[in-house]
Amino acid sequence: MYGNGGGSEDMGALERAAAVEKAARARSGWYARYLWGFAAGQLVLVPAALLWHGPVAALVVASANAALVAGLSVYAARQRIVRRGFAARHGVLIGSWGALYIAALLLGSLAFPGSRVFAATAASACALPLAVGAVLEWRRVS
Repeated sequence: MYGNGGGSEDMGALERAAAVEKAARARSGWYARYLWGFAAGQLVLVPAALLWHGPVAALVVASANAALVAGLSVYAARQRIVRRGFAARHGVLIGSWGALYIAALLLGSLAFPGSRVFAATAASACALPLAVGAVLEWRRVS
């Protein structure tokens, strides 16, 4: 052995590290649930934003979106385990969703106003990166 020659001490440290890693894997499934919740929200909020018009609609949709983000943020903040690479992965997913959301709202408002088919397609497109992220996260945890 290298180091201080305490083989049993080294094994104890390795066992503790393995236990910490096992606990991290067991508790890190929260992010997949977070992403599924966010994706489900898109299936409701995107069509509402595209099909419901007027100042009351804008206020209700903005409030619902804010409530979704606030609820998910509180949920995320209460989690004790964050896997390595989380910030980069989360940034890519939220950036992808944001780009698709803005594109959906602009395109839906300018080129397809009132189109239910476009609203359903846009909702699916906005939910897609979040759902893919949830599946990939679930695979990492399992």
